Amino acid sequence: MSTTVADHLLARLREWGVEHVFGFPGDGINGILGAFSRADDQPPFIQSRHEEMSAFEAVGYAKLSGRVGVCMATSGPGAIHLLNGLYDAKLDHVPVVAIVGQTARSAMGGSYQQEVDLLSLFKDVAGDYVQMVTVPEQLPNVLDRAIRTALSRRAPTAIIIPSDVQELEYVPPGHEFKMVPSSLGISWPQVQPDDDALRRAADILNAGTKVAMLVGQGARSAVAEVQQVADLLGAGVAKALLGKDVLSDDLPYVTGSIGLLGTRASYELMSDCETLLTVGSSFPYTQFMPELDQARAVQIDIDGSMIGLRYPYEVNLVGDAAATLRALLPLLQRKEDRSWQDKVCQDVADWWDAVESEAMASADPVNPLRIFSEFAEVAPHDAMILADSGSCANWYARLVKMRGTMRGTLSGNLATMGPAVPYAIGAKFAHPDRPAVAFEGDGAMQMNGLAELITISRYWKEWSDPRLVVAVLHNNDLNQVTWELRAMGGTPKFVESQALPDVTYADFATSLGLGARVVTDPADLAGAWQEALAADRPFLLDVHCDPDVPPIPPHATLEQMTNLAKALAKGDDNRWGVIKEGIKTKAREVLS
Repeated sequence: MSTTVADHLLARLREWGVEHVFGFPGDGINGILGAFSRADDQPPFIQSRHEEMSAFEAVGYAKLSGRVGVCMATSGPGAIHLLNGLYDAKLDHVPVVAIVGQTARSAMGGSYQQEVDLLSLFKDVAGDYVQMVTVPEQLPNVLDRAIRTALSRRAPTAIIIPSDVQELEYVPPGHEFKMVPSSLGISWPQVQPDDDALRRAADILNAGTKVAMLVGQGARSAVAEVQQVADLLGAGVAKALLGKDVLSDDLPYVTGSIGLLGTRASYELMSDCETLLTVGSSFPYTQFMPELDQARAVQIDIDGSMIGLRYPYEVNLVGDAAATLRALLPLLQRKEDRSWQDKVCQDVADWWDAVESEAMASADPVNPLRIFSEFAEVAPHDAMILADSGSCANWYARLVKMRGTMRGTLSGNLATMGPAVPYAIGAKFAHPDRPAVAFEGDGAMQMNGLAELITISRYWKEWSDPRLVVAVLHNNDLNQVTWELRAMGGTPKFVESQALPDVTYADFATSLGLGARVVTDPADLAGAWQEALAADRPFLLDVHCDPDVPPIPPHATLEQMTNLAKALAKGDDNRWGVIKEGIKTKAREVLS
């Protein structure tokens, strides 16, 4: 039997070490589906319930594995549905390759069914590399470049293969004019700045007495080096949200997340410092960094296009985080005065006391903060934690303590709804021997999560550790936007857009053969987490929680919260609950 283009596509993916293809079928990729059948489903085709979920699963896989994620969809609507997940990959700098079908070449330009200009469609989201395969000899070069570009630029790329090309006999590129042979593999250099730049950076850091560090996901390979620098400089270390899992929260000088979803300790660190070292982060919210004339600053990033952003850095070092910090360490002088770091450590301790007090405050029926604080007490040290967008992202950012080899992520820059459950699925295929926990608002659960429970029910028996816990914050409200309406727009809750229909999430999970438990009493939370994390199958916690507990940013004052509550009392359906919970929560933070 001759080898088709589709057959060679899968063979090439196997040679690249691709372990899974997350996709949904359609006649635009029938040739490739036939090749999967002939290849005994290698690499395995993981079927989602929707193409957007396939893209999210590829992103979750890539984020948690460090390898390229691959997703696949048919022509027209299937390709369109991938876009949101691919934009998530683009904005969070994640390597994903999308393989999509297209109508036959003979039909192109004829307004044929499902004919969409896919090159134009993917031009922005996969702008680093998007190409259509029109002859068999073109395939290896296009696929190899798509994978290498995705990995080297940490970005999504796209390959479009018309349906008739998939069925053609594969012919490799030859040694002749206008043929482009290709090869497998890539070896990475170790990039570090020149000696003069390192000395200038060291001079700035040595001169400062109040040093703050901001680390992001680009520092994940430099954990030991970041800790050594922090120790030498007597620094406090804040973490961008995508870098939340870079350093353990057991380190006393780690202030936690920064920004609107961040901690009071991080806010105070940035407010008081006089020197700033940013490593592997493009944290976008300048207002949560020091005043523009407050601190002398140094940035380290592997990507020269992202260097010098967000703050007036004096020295911008392009290089691998670990290699650059190792080269910088011998030039740094140990600060004998530890009073600054001692203050930072005290601020961190005070913050954790305050947030624990907030989590234990009464609510109607369950305080959502307590869901996260109780989890933090029993979280496995190798857990993979996936948070959705919405109010649950606030609680994840502030209350979940990273320890051991925990990993955690969410949709950082796109902040799209609905990726937590498909992220968790991708994470389980990346590390089937580790537990995963998805924190999901009920809006995101209704949008995407319910359907993907079906995907979980289909595949969970393939995972050596079957634990995948989905914790649903069940408050019948699109809570984050409700609070944004109040705080940013001065608008009372608009019930018609914000209220959600009530759904029994636990019953749906049980109907699929998954474990489930409804929690309406905060005293039951600890036991519920223990049950879920000890279960022999995926488990859903349907936690009925209070929508009136506010996601208060760390810079909000008690006076501001009181004024907000007074304004809400003029017309918000939840006004009395907001007043009670808002003042109670902020008072506990201030008084702790």
